[in-house]
Amino acid sequence: MKKNMTVYRRNQASLPPPTFETPSPRHLRGPKWLAIAGFLLAAAAAAAESDSAPAAPPRSSLKVYISVDMEGVAGVVTADQLLPGGFEYERFRHFMTDETLAAVRAAKRAGATQLVVSDSHGNGENLLVEAFPKDVRIVRSWPRHGAMMAGLDRSFAAAIFVGYHASTSNPKGVRAHTFSSAHLTRVALNGSPVTEAEFNAAYAGEFGVPIIFASGDDAAIAEIKAHLGDMDTVITKNNLGFHSAETLTPAASCDLIFDGVLHAMAHRAERHATLVTKPVTLELSFKNYMPAEVLGYLRSVERVDSHTIRFVGRDMPEVADFVDVVERYNPDLAP
Repeated sequence: MKKNMTVYRRNQASLPPPTFETPSPRHLRGPKWLAIAGFLLAAAAAAAESDSAPAAPPRSSLKVYISVDMEGVAGVVTADQLLPGGFEYERFRHFMTDETLAAVRAAKRAGATQLVVSDSHGNGENLLVEAFPKDVRIVRSWPRHGAMMAGLDRSFAAAIFVGYHASTSNPKGVRAHTFSSAHLTRVALNGSPVTEAEFNAAYAGEFGVPIIFASGDDAAIAEIKAHLGDMDTVITKNNLGFHSAETLTPAASCDLIFDGVLHAMAHRAERHATLVTKPVTLELSFKNYMPAEVLGYLRSVERVDSHTIRFVGRDMPEVADFVDVVERYNPDLAP
């Protein structure tokens, strides 16, 4: 750019039009004119190339959702690893975070441009947020619409489950339960008992999002494949009982999760969203009598038997919100 450039406007009314002389060949001789001619030729070539070359296509967005629980993480067997105050909890927060990061790295390696990670265990404040890449978004704490799948919408291409466990109706599995080991003995959709994985897959199905990968103990993976079909999975441990397992080391589990997610991302087109018939009939069976009795006062709730209620929602988001209210409402809620 020329410095101190001054722009002059010609007064067309008072000045005659300018005249130009075509330079003779002898005027075009010499280094000055050769330099000018070279500059003009180069500029013309650049302009032609710019006009003919197609614009670079915008990078397409590939959003992936990762829902993370803790009971299915390698090494987890009791509340000592699962709850704040447990003597191993802080260490196992790191292991839970490491398994999630393995899935994140694999998804990014496979082309994911946006990732949302849902901390879906216990108080929802387990993952070490500072360990994640700056472009990862993390869903934390409760309550939240969508529960373990909060923030999911139709813009996502795929969903991944890390650290999942078996259902409350399964006689096998480390810490097997469905949503609440303290309160619920059965969760069913349209008459069929479901796992948390199947419930969350049905929620994702409302938005056309397929589940492409899952990790957890052997009982959890067997249930997931039986209900959701064959997919890429990692068995982090073989259950020996409710509070015992033969487990992989954390490092070995992370390596397998990375490889599994990488393969799942490459074959995600082979997976399809899980769809349920609507309206959706939800049944919840409680360990105690009183929850079923009190919830039965609601006109939208039917008490099926001494421990079971039935609720019919127009879709999975409404059903998920109902479950969250049942699990989290407390008259002492504050602020």
